[in-house]
Amino acid sequence: MVLTDIEFLMNYLEEKNVPTITKKRHNYLTYNGLEERYTYILKEGIIKNSVILQDGREFNLSYIAKPDVISLLRDEVSKYTSSPFNVRVESKEATFYRIDRVTFWEYVNSTIELQNYVKNYYRKKLSENIYRSQRMIMNGKKGAICAFVYSLIDLFGKQISNGILIDFDITNEDIANFCGISSRSSVNRILVELEKEQVISKIKRKIVITDISYLLDFIAN
Repeated sequence: MVLTDIEFLMNYLEEKNVPTITKKRHNYLTYNGLEERYTYILKEGIIKNSVILQDGREFNLSYIAKPDVISLLRDEVSKYTSSPFNVRVESKEATFYRIDRVTFWEYVNSTIELQNYVKNYYRKKLSENIYRSQRMIMNGKKGAICAFVYSLIDLFGKQISNGILIDFDITNEDIANFCGISSRSSVNRILVELEKEQVISKIKRKIVITDISYLLDFIAN
């Protein structure tokens, strides 16, 4: 059986007996701008990446809900480097491999499979950043929220009788911070509009997508 890049990485870390750490819900793993000597790889759980803007507001970058490297910086030799963003645990707990960053790059430079993983990692992050910028600049607030809700399907979507349940509690504040919207009230107003238009509904504060074609049309426009 051919392993995917991430499967190879996880097996490689196990073989190297790389230690793990566990953090509880809403605890931070790293902070934007602080010196960090480790590379972290999410083993299980859900985390959120964010940065702090110049005006002090938090801007959310992404959820990660499956095994993946949290961040890779091109500086391969410095023992310490500044963490590019905040990493906060969003599930009940999350477990991470923690490896000295210089050692991690030694592994990468000596293993072709890990080099492939790194190339794919940078390519994927670049595509995500371009898409995120387009979502906020071109679609307005409503379009940004529609695109964000659609992006949650791959992460947390579960098919139910009347649509796709986003099986994860996401606050209006978090949605605002993901979409570059300054107020939670604007998010609430747009979500109410989408409910009235029967694009979404709610089950115990969780979003149910009832008209996925509407979201797709908004993204395409």
